[in-house]
Amino acid sequence: MLKPWVEHQYNRLGTFSASGINIMDITTVKFFIVLVCLGLIAGCSGENYSDLDQYVKEVKAKQKSRIEPLPEIVEYPIYAYDDSQLRDPFIPPAPKRMTSGDPNLRPDHHTPDVLEQFPLDTLRMVGSLEQSGQRWALIKAQDGTLYRTTQGRYMGQDNGKITRITESQVVLQEIVPDGLGGWVKREAVISVSE
Repeated sequence: MLKPWVEHQYNRLGTFSASGINIMDITTVKFFIVLVCLGLIAGCSGENYSDLDQYVKEVKAKQKSRIEPLPEIVEYPIYAYDDSQLRDPFIPPAPKRMTSGDPNLRPDHHTPDVLEQFPLDTLRMVGSLEQSGQRWALIKAQDGTLYRTTQGRYMGQDNGKITRITESQVVLQEIVPDGLGGWVKREAVISVSE
């Protein structure tokens, strides 16, 4: 039923003779657009909105809740910062010198001994001997050289002065930095290794 009408409308089309293209009559196109819009509007008018109306009534019927008032703003007292008596925060404080030992303690100034060129942990005692009432320690360096030393001489890189030699160990008194610009004494021992 619709097909003959569409064919009739198609036959009414005019021809643009200069280009040879068939174009539809503008009024016919407008007519089709209006028909489609009316069909869409008519299709939506038959809906039942009773559930939506019911929901709106329920929401409106609910009791409105009371909004709590804003908390009261507390004024804080104004603090006047007086920095005239304080140090500048951008300059680091001078470190306090806290030495635990004698403030006059310094390493001895002496002619360096040959065993002072080696770290103490690379030296090992291999024996001892006594000659004319004086005890000597036999120390082997990491390069394999054997050295002979006695009490009062120095060894190791921390100003280690030999204070006592026994048959099985050498006792040293080292003077090391304390990290705060001072010096402290510490005892070190090298024993015979097997």
